[in-house]
Amino acid sequence: MEVAASKPVYQFEGYALDLARGALLDATGAEVSLRPKSFDLLHMLVTNAGRLLDRDTINRAIWHDVTVTDDAITQCIRDIRRAVRDADQRILKTVPRRGYIFTAQVTAGPEQSAFPFSASSLPLTDKPSIAVLAFTNMSNDPTQEYFSDGIATDITTELSHNRWLLVISRNSSFTYKGRAVDLKHVAQELGVRYILEGSVRRNGEHVRVTVQLIEAESAGHLWAHRFDRSVNDVFAVQDEIAAAVIAAILPAVNDAERRRAVRKAPENLDAWEAYQRGLNHLFRFTSDADIARAREFFGDSIRSDPAFSSAYAGLSLTYIREVLWSAQSGPLALAESWARKGVEMDPNDSESHAVLAQSMCLAGRHEEGLRRALLALDINPSSSWAHYAKGESLLFNGSAAEGREPLLMALRLDPRGPITIHFMMLLMVSYYF
Repeated sequence: MEVAASKPVYQFEGYALDLARGALLDATGAEVSLRPKSFDLLHMLVTNAGRLLDRDTINRAIWHDVTVTDDAITQCIRDIRRAVRDADQRILKTVPRRGYIFTAQVTAGPEQSAFPFSASSLPLTDKPSIAVLAFTNMSNDPTQEYFSDGIATDITTELSHNRWLLVISRNSSFTYKGRAVDLKHVAQELGVRYILEGSVRRNGEHVRVTVQLIEAESAGHLWAHRFDRSVNDVFAVQDEIAAAVIAAILPAVNDAERRRAVRKAPENLDAWEAYQRGLNHLFRFTSDADIARAREFFGDSIRSDPAFSSAYAGLSLTYIREVLWSAQSGPLALAESWARKGVEMDPNDSESHAVLAQSMCLAGRHEEGLRRALLALDINPSSSWAHYAKGESLLFNGSAAEGREPLLMALRLDPRGPITIHFMMLLMVSYYF
């Protein structure tokens, strides 16, 4: 019997491209989410490191069976740079009007050499982590697999835009497709705290999609919902359901993480948990004492991890709230300074850009704030905070009706969160204006 040759692992700049698992791993062994075509393009670039690849060559190799526009390649390049944090093109360089060069030093080795721990039980990261399993096709028609797969893939892609959430790539999550699995065991293998699973049943022009979010350690259900839709436009229905799921599960995960952090003693908190405790006090909206406690926890978070951008954004928010409550402009300089520090720590953190946009807007620099909010949305189109910042900038720059749309989107993305009341207040002001 022939033994299949093991697939190599390509390592570069603290990342590993594991072809056997079909995953991009960071230095801790945690998966970095990439869409299938983006993964294929990264594989092509890595195996041709140091060579100029033009768009025609990429197009023929990655989309050999279909015709696509240049935007498809551009989007994949953007996904790859976001995944490996290459905003300055240090790893993947664009050669204007010619193509792309993967400039990082690449080494190839056997599968076992990538990381020191066993892939059968990956360690949990400090931040929350989730795997979206392939949805079960419960229709009698096996050709409907594309529909159930499409919903799970869309949800995975949208979740991956959130920097604070580690999302396991579709390539790894779908390896459990068609198998009866123990979710707790799956969570241990993938190193995640949360599992999203679902099923699709289609009957003629009607489809029922059932989704549930599970906390793996306790096997408890955090959220579940059933969607009944008429299928006139398959892709529109996929997008609608994916958007609705994202809007529901992000607040559910946030709430679960906050409750988990509150249960721990302050001296045992890591950077992420201290940040969650800070948010817990910030969003109580009760007293100045809570603001002071929030700043303490955000400071603890930064001391634990000086590069944790969200903690700097959290500090900025405490000063923004002080401005809003006291109607004094003094804390604005501190609000902007801490937000800029968050952006400096992680230029791809959408929330830090959004908070910076808010501080600019409060300072009366609405156009500047709008540009920053649009940058935040370019990084993460699913950020309720970025939509909120955009709406606020437009509203107070005299475009009340135009600002209402992003505010409504913020409300849709986070309908029950701690700052939902602010979305509603600005919507009210937009109608008043």
